[in-house]
Amino acid sequence: MATMLTTQSSIFFLILFTIISFSALAIAQQSDEVFSRYISPSSLGLKQEKLSHLHFYFHDIVSGKNSTAVRVAEAPSTNSSSSFFGAVVMMDDPLTIKPDVNSKMVGRAQGIYAFASQTDFSLLMVLNFVFTQGKYNGSTLSVLGRNKVVSTVREMPIVGGSGVFRFARGYAQARTYSNSQTDSIVEYNVYVFHY
Repeated sequence: MATMLTTQSSIFFLILFTIISFSALAIAQQSDEVFSRYISPSSLGLKQEKLSHLHFYFHDIVSGKNSTAVRVAEAPSTNSSSSFFGAVVMMDDPLTIKPDVNSKMVGRAQGIYAFASQTDFSLLMVLNFVFTQGKYNGSTLSVLGRNKVVSTVREMPIVGGSGVFRFARGYAQARTYSNSQTDSIVEYNVYVFHY
């Protein structure tokens, strides 16, 4: 009788454990669906992905009364550093279709660059290309990467975007067009996948 009672108790607890486990699993799956779920790109109106090439000039103007880039922070040792290590610059630079700053403006480069190397002129670039003309008006591309200024061509990743550039990914190539002691004109070729 005791053996039969132990067996029945074991079966009862096994069934109870199974029911509780499946209930907990069902509840966990329901809460996952609330937090995240898979959806079709077409449900967001996304169609076929395309590759776009954008070409423009970036004008970083540090001198004069109409400067577009200003130093907002520095380390105590920045001014004695050969690479300006620790300097942080906020920018709102015009983007134009030609190297002349007075040519048609297509947007602005808004963000921060920081002198991030103790040994060479390498910048951490954190910026948005904010477009103001044509089919890209109101759209942005986000750049986050290293810019080794003395290299002929620098490549930085495009990590996202907004508007026309939702789900964007790609890269930007920067090539110095001209450089004075304070101001720079940089040619950009941007290749970006987007919907």
